[in-house]
Amino acid sequence: MKNLLAGLLLLLWCCNLQAQKLKTDQKLTAQIQTAIQGFRGDVGVYVRYLRTNQMVEIQADTVFPTASLVKVPIQCGLFDRIEKGELQYSATLTYKDSLKYDDGITGSLKDGTKISLSTVVMLMETISDNTASLWCQALAGGGKNINDWLAKNGFVHTRVNSRTPGREANRTRYGWGQTSPREMAELLTMLGQGRAVSAVASDRMYRNLGRQYWDGEALSQLPPDVKVATKNGAVNRSRSEVVLVHAPHGDYVFCVITKNNQDESWTSDNEGFALLRKISKLLWDYYEPKRPYTPPAGSQKLYQEAVE
Repeated sequence: MKNLLAGLLLLLWCCNLQAQKLKTDQKLTAQIQTAIQGFRGDVGVYVRYLRTNQMVEIQADTVFPTASLVKVPIQCGLFDRIEKGELQYSATLTYKDSLKYDDGITGSLKDGTKISLSTVVMLMETISDNTASLWCQALAGGGKNINDWLAKNGFVHTRVNSRTPGREANRTRYGWGQTSPREMAELLTMLGQGRAVSAVASDRMYRNLGRQYWDGEALSQLPPDVKVATKNGAVNRSRSEVVLVHAPHGDYVFCVITKNNQDESWTSDNEGFALLRKISKLLWDYYEPKRPYTPPAGSQKLYQEAVE
């Protein structure tokens, strides 16, 4: 019965997404197409205004590298095990030097350090700590278990590639993971609406995604008092961000992902970073025209760039 219900819910979700394709926001689409003109790389954009389901779809179903966006599905796979009683969110873990991937916070711990699973998850989502994230991936049962959860929930393009047997070719092409702008935005929306794993798990995961340290791109163009949930990713030739904005006049979700970027710099004026800021501001001004927002002059030097 449980599997039948899950199948029916998945069918309803897929049918709903198909129906939404008939509600393209032509005006906003034209504005975003103008905004991405001249970008030296490939750009995918998906936007959905949740109250009316009007959308923008620009290469929305094209596969892109996730970079650290992969940490959203990793969290889902982990909480699926927690929901099943196979792990405890409050469990105390022991860090081992063999877990070290880089010199982030987790990778700087001493061998034998005790740390709670909830803290490791927080480090994964809030500061995008890579050692913590790979630890969470292993605790989730590895990439295969996470990918099984994604497939079961209707995601076709979103997969974990790194440290996942049988996905070596995908890892060579896309890196740690792969996704599409539509799927990543809809996964975040599932969390926000309490539909991922369970209502309780979704609530905890969504709260974790509401405390982002790397706020120099899309978030910098939003008023600081507006509630958002977000995750971003960055590697040399790809910059990305997915954001669900709880705006005063209606929630909206968007995902922008790039690949094959010619500009591989790691300064704030990088083309990919600049594009994330440009589209975020465009969307805020479009949906909230009576509440314009411009960051204070000189504030960029104090934002945390999504450098990983």
